[in-house]
Amino acid sequence: MDYQNRAGSKFGGGGVASQSATNADRRERLRKLALETIDLDKDPYFFKNHVGSFECRLCLTVHQNDGSYLAHTQGRKHQTNLARRAAREQKEGKDRDGVIPGLPNVQVRRNMIKIGRPGYKVTKIRDQVTRQNGLLFQMQFPELPPGNAPRVRFMSAFEQKIEEPDKNWQFLLIAAEPYETISFKLQAREVDRKDGRFWTWFDEDSKEFWVQVLFKTERDERYSNVPGLAPSGPRR
Repeated sequence: MDYQNRAGSKFGGGGVASQSATNADRRERLRKLALETIDLDKDPYFFKNHVGSFECRLCLTVHQNDGSYLAHTQGRKHQTNLARRAAREQKEGKDRDGVIPGLPNVQVRRNMIKIGRPGYKVTKIRDQVTRQNGLLFQMQFPELPPGNAPRVRFMSAFEQKIEEPDKNWQFLLIAAEPYETISFKLQAREVDRKDGRFWTWFDEDSKEFWVQVLFKTERDERYSNVPGLAPSGPRR
């Protein structure tokens, strides 16, 4: 088919570009422009979720690659939200440090000096009734201030940036300031949280913190979401 004599085309050219080709070219130009002006490591609204996609925390949008996210940052929606947030912060009277004057009850989090890692012990356990495998963590926080208790959180391998993400692993994080946050690498198996099988306990007197983690059996993991199929009962 001859495209040379179409309206708006130049002699020797391939004709007028289609709408999809024009949009693709525009996105590529926006991506190259954003790469020259934006550092993703310093972008407070850039977030990589557990499935490997990229999210904009300001606009609440999801993007499949960094190029799509960079093109989004140059678009009208993102720029409008940036202007709205800047206007709102200026109206509220925020200074550069993020402190709101006139509100004496607002507590500013201070950077505490870390005093090292706590002592810990990990023991493999197995429930004699359900045959579930698990781990028992014992940690010591002798310098922990009174009234503070350690906090526990599970984190997927895609949330951390220390090593290459692997879907077969997950991490158990234990945080208690002024101690450094420690993490344990666990198999990416579903934790059994029913009937008190997963529990934490902190002894204020001895400053010991205990965490028990029991994993679901293969049968429970396979049929837990299937209607009409209850979890397996105790083995006799």
